[in-house]
Amino acid sequence: MSRTRIKICGLTREVDVDAAVEAGADALGFNLWPGSRRHVTIERASELVRRLPPFVTPVLLFVNAAAGEVAAAAAAVPQALLQFHGDETPTQCEAAGRPYLRAARMAEGFDLLDFASSWRAESALLQALLLDAHVEGYGGAGKVFDWSRIPPSVPCPVVLSGGLNPANVTDGVQRVRPFAVDVSSGVEQGKGVKDAALMRRFCQAVREADAQVETGSAAAR
Repeated sequence: MSRTRIKICGLTREVDVDAAVEAGADALGFNLWPGSRRHVTIERASELVRRLPPFVTPVLLFVNAAAGEVAAAAAAVPQALLQFHGDETPTQCEAAGRPYLRAARMAEGFDLLDFASSWRAESALLQALLLDAHVEGYGGAGKVFDWSRIPPSVPCPVVLSGGLNPANVTDGVQRVRPFAVDVSSGVEQGKGVKDAALMRRFCQAVREADAQVETGSAAAR
């Protein structure tokens, strides 16, 4: 059965890291952008990452960070996947020499196919595009964008983000069929404070969606 990967982002506390792992997350995101209310320092992120078991991937999130900051964070957490959520160019994202995710802000009129094709052509280390709502500033602010604007043939893996929660992620997985889903505010009690029950419900909803997609695919064969 095809399995949608799950990334829970914006972790700031040990108890939430442990709960996210127990819930079944495949990756945990740590926000190194000082402008975020979920911001953690490189040192704090490194402490939290040490709690992760094998096969749960840490992801370090940057917004227009200096090259030295990215390099320092990559050195401090050598097993991490990087995520660039600002206005970085392919050259800037490639500079650390590490696999990474690139955020794509789904503004009205945004040509995702053109964006994906150009990044795929210029970036050897790009792993996936993370699709988020377009709002003022950076990040999706917990907003859902119109999923019908995602073309069916994006030439690289897609991570669906922006306003996901336990109530709507099943529909998102069934409609978009993303490689992965990414959640932050949708499983929180407050900024940077996760809710263990919501994280469990989110992961269960993704697994249920996968099962429904598989059942539908089998029936069509």
